[in-house]
Amino acid sequence: MGNTPGNRGIEGNMDLMSDNLSSHSSPEIPYDAAKIQVLEGLEAVRKRPSMYIGSTGPRGLHQLAFEVIDNSIDEAMANYCDLIEVSIREDNSLRVTDNGRGIPVDIHPSTGRPAVEVVLTVLHAGGKFDSGAYKVSGGLHGVGVSVVNALSEWLEVEVRSKGQTYHQRYECGHPVTELAIIGPSSSTGTTITFVPDKEIFEITEFSFDTLAHRLRELAFLNRGVKISLTDERDNKSAEYLYEGGIISFVDHLNKNKDPIHREIFYVSKEIGSSYVEVALQYNDGYIDNTFSFANYINTTEGGTHLAGFRSALTRTINEYARKAGFLKENEENLTGDDVREGLTAVISVKLVAPQFEGQTKTKLGNTDMRGVVESAVSEGLTDFFEENPQDARAIVDKGIQAFRGRVAARKAKELTRRKSALDGAALPGKLADCSLREPELCEIFIVEGDSAGGSAKQGRDRRFQAILPLRGKIINVEKARLDKILGNAEIRAMVTAFGTGIGEDFDIDKLRYRKIVTMTDADVDGAHIRTLLLTFFYRYMKPLVEGGHVYIAQPPLFRVRQGRKEQYVYSENEMKELLEDSGRQNINIQRYKGLGEMNADQLWDTTMNPETRTILQVSLEDAMAADEIFTTLMGDKVEPRREFIQTHAGEITDLDI
Repeated sequence: MGNTPGNRGIEGNMDLMSDNLSSHSSPEIPYDAAKIQVLEGLEAVRKRPSMYIGSTGPRGLHQLAFEVIDNSIDEAMANYCDLIEVSIREDNSLRVTDNGRGIPVDIHPSTGRPAVEVVLTVLHAGGKFDSGAYKVSGGLHGVGVSVVNALSEWLEVEVRSKGQTYHQRYECGHPVTELAIIGPSSSTGTTITFVPDKEIFEITEFSFDTLAHRLRELAFLNRGVKISLTDERDNKSAEYLYEGGIISFVDHLNKNKDPIHREIFYVSKEIGSSYVEVALQYNDGYIDNTFSFANYINTTEGGTHLAGFRSALTRTINEYARKAGFLKENEENLTGDDVREGLTAVISVKLVAPQFEGQTKTKLGNTDMRGVVESAVSEGLTDFFEENPQDARAIVDKGIQAFRGRVAARKAKELTRRKSALDGAALPGKLADCSLREPELCEIFIVEGDSAGGSAKQGRDRRFQAILPLRGKIINVEKARLDKILGNAEIRAMVTAFGTGIGEDFDIDKLRYRKIVTMTDADVDGAHIRTLLLTFFYRYMKPLVEGGHVYIAQPPLFRVRQGRKEQYVYSENEMKELLEDSGRQNINIQRYKGLGEMNADQLWDTTMNPETRTILQVSLEDAMAADEIFTTLMGDKVEPRREFIQTHAGEITDLDI
């Protein structure tokens, strides 16, 4: 979970449509064959990079790294590689080395060029189309590494094969040297080093943490493969090797939680040409943390393999509960939500011809995988329950408690559900709503306390800015079931104001505001309230975060007067620089301990005016990393929280105690 600077405000022009309609009166522009452009080779990639890697921001930048790494993982999946080394070099180039077979260097029969050059310069060229080369694979199916080459300022490939080391250099996707032997080699493998093109990417600095999260994930999914990461810029390093595979993965995900049964359930099965493995363990929390993968690609939107898993889990638990007498004949079955409360699970499938929805592979579409996973999980879980009756009892009891909580939550939800999307019915009394009714034009500020709420209500632009003041801290949702959460008046007020509902009733299309801005004091209590709010949004309204609707206001820490000059300062570092530059003579410094100390005009000028404010957009880059952080910060265990604070204390730039 990260913050992206933003100052977007109310954008667009209400008269734009009429302006566009009037354009038909302009002279007709000829449209003929001469206007059709044909982009050769990798030109199309450089012309429209986002079509291939999603964006030219940080996400797209790191996708380049993942495409190269995925090629090495393909070698590992084919059992030809057990060592992958990734390094961020001092010049911010990225180097990926593996001990696989090495990209072929012999002459490609239909092009007359070395095969490695074809792989790096021709879209849809690669060994992944031939089941004899790779039974299963990930990546972009012959697009990935050529796209990396096209979007790099330069790229160098080194292949160790046939007792020799081969080398070739490319610039902007074009070879600038011939493939040449540069020395002997006693090993095999491939090394690719590249520098992202500054003319294409908004930033070109790789993030150690972003790479580390993905590499650790890949190591879990590929047991016995050692993956290392080195950052030569600051000498950081990490090494991952998990002989337990996804069993170790589940154990890691639950490390800061309290499991309700000791043994981790695991099943693996090969059915036809497909392979499935599943590991799961329940904890005493209330969140479902299920992660699904297909050919080691994180299918964040699930798909048929996830559907098969959930169907088998619900059916098998209900069958066992009735057989063992935990559910009586007149009692209704546990639902999917009931049996997934407190679940931590990893589903990994490998198949020959994966069908993904979209280029970024976020949802698996192969219909047969539902039955494959359902069969494996149902059979394996039935055996696990028979062999581990105490664990089975703990899992069933967890589901029954969740069922009782769901019934209570259903009643609580009735208090928060809006009667209509925009008519203002049943809105909380403390909400000062805006007058506009178009969600795209509206924003709501979640404000700490009545004092700050009063200033915000007076200073806002009533047309598009709504204010919802909160009294005190909301409940910590990490430690409560949904019925208890909805018993909290402040959470009910937010859910009702947003209009989306919550849980299975959540509907992003009913959101009443394009921006939800948390505006808390710039002190420890304010930071705690902000963390509580973000935890709630992430756990129970995740589409708000995923859709880029959640923001953090940046109020100033100081107001500085020097003679007739007045300015606002937003951080301790900025204040320090100001004093170093201007000195301390004739300077008056007011430190704001809370938003309530600002009058309405000051709050508008510094924090709420779209023309002058700075707000941070909360983004979700890594669901597993976010889950781990929220569990650490808001969970029951003290030691992981202490370790986290000690580890990251040096990264804090502004802390008001």
